[in-house]
Amino acid sequence: MAEGEEEVKYASVVFKAGNNPPPAEKRGEETVYGEVKVQNETKSEDSAGRRRFQHLACCLGILCVILLGGIIGVCVYRVQELETEKKNLKQQIQNLTTKWNELSISRAQWSIDSYCLGNTDKKCKACQDGWLLTQPSCYAYNDAKSHNKKTWEEAQEDCRGKNSDLAVARDSEEKEAIKTNRIGNEAFWIGLRVVNKKWKWVDGSDLTERSWIDPPDPADGHCAVFGRNTDKWYSVRCGWTNQWICQKKALSV
Repeated sequence: MAEGEEEVKYASVVFKAGNNPPPAEKRGEETVYGEVKVQNETKSEDSAGRRRFQHLACCLGILCVILLGGIIGVCVYRVQELETEKKNLKQQIQNLTTKWNELSISRAQWSIDSYCLGNTDKKCKACQDGWLLTQPSCYAYNDAKSHNKKTWEEAQEDCRGKNSDLAVARDSEEKEAIKTNRIGNEAFWIGLRVVNKKWKWVDGSDLTERSWIDPPDPADGHCAVFGRNTDKWYSVRCGWTNQWICQKKALSV
């Protein structure tokens, strides 16, 4: 070695990996792996959620189908019930119609017999037995005793049962007919009463001659009677009991 030169020594230094951070390349690989793992977990959760939703939707669809089938079944059953009820009602109506026709024929025959049978001259009469004729009507004077007298409503019901009404006098001729055929001196109901503070006949027509009745303007609840030995009618309470006069159209013979 030349004089004046210094001796240089070399040493090898080895660094051991300890807590020192990994190289940047490796850190990048770990980061990418971490991100991929998180994304895969998220996708798995989404798939599971979709499957649960699909199962739920499928169950709801099945329930809807079952419910709809039940509703349709109930509707069909109810329609069948209604059809059965309709048929039963038609049959009942038909039966009632048949019975009514039979009753009408029987009643008509009875009515004809009552006008025509038992007459010595073998001719039909204009009025039935017990009825008095003053054209164009027949009159029945029901001179019931005290315990058989009736209220106005009861008397009208009795006349209806005889295919007639309480007597109506629309003009002076009919008024005179009632007077002429009257029996005895008792008061008789006629078909006149107060409705809404107006005198009305049973056929709904108004009394045109208010001078025929006394008093002319009574309150509701009053009905008319044909008085004793007088041309006037009198207003009394409809609940009183009296004898009564029925009237029906005479038969044309």
